[in-house]
Amino acid sequence: MTIAGSDSGGGAGIQADLRTFALLGVHGCVAVTAVTVQNSLGVQGFAEIPPDTVAAQIRSVVSDIGIGAAKTGMLASAPIIESVAETCVELGIGRNGGTPLVVDPVCASMHGDALLAVDALDTLRSTLIPLATLVTPNLDEVRLITGIDVVDADSQRAAARALHDLGARWALVKGGHLRTSDHSPDLLFDGADFHEFDQARIDTPHDHGAGDTLAAATACALAHGYSVPDAVAFAKRWVTRGLQAAYPLGAGHGPVNPLWRVASNGGQSPHSR
Repeated sequence: MTIAGSDSGGGAGIQADLRTFALLGVHGCVAVTAVTVQNSLGVQGFAEIPPDTVAAQIRSVVSDIGIGAAKTGMLASAPIIESVAETCVELGIGRNGGTPLVVDPVCASMHGDALLAVDALDTLRSTLIPLATLVTPNLDEVRLITGIDVVDADSQRAAARALHDLGARWALVKGGHLRTSDHSPDLLFDGADFHEFDQARIDTPHDHGAGDTLAAATACALAHGYSVPDAVAFAKRWVTRGLQAAYPLGAGHGPVNPLWRVASNGGQSPHSR
């Protein structure tokens, strides 16, 4: 299940999540948190879904269909975050329950447009991150959540420790925005051990939805029974291939493209490593 906002441009949000879910052999369910007005150039506005309606969507799906994993994306406001957290606790979703929860703490679009109210950061830190099986911020989100500006390997490790201290079972500090490096180094930490995932940086301006796609692919792998390190390693390979196949759209940034798997007549999935 994706608990996230709708992207009218189809590049990120629940649209990106559902593309990855389908191509990785997983039936996708949704709890829509917000409806954005956006295109390839940016976000022009959004409308929040009432928190009890968000919670009701989650309960409806879990009580009938059931879910193998969940991920969050844009949650927009403190009341929505609180509602999602309370519902996850109620239904056994998250690090203390039987269903893995990947928290992608979306704070702003890739264009810098705010997607989370400023006063919601404390709620994110205190209620949702402590429930996370895995939290997956980019470097801008790391800075907002922890106050740490990641510029090198040492500060990336410090940020991973700070995120873990907030209560997440595993913390992934993504390095895609570390523009000083010609690689994209991601760092995973469980409070004891660090795991490094590195790929050469893909030279493309079309990376809309990369964070959503990584979190969605990780959730799929967790639903298939992967360990967290193996799920992250799989998702890193998946999003890298998606970046290699990214395409232009509109006058701005085009989306990461998981349809490479269809075009290549096969490819990796959590069914076969």
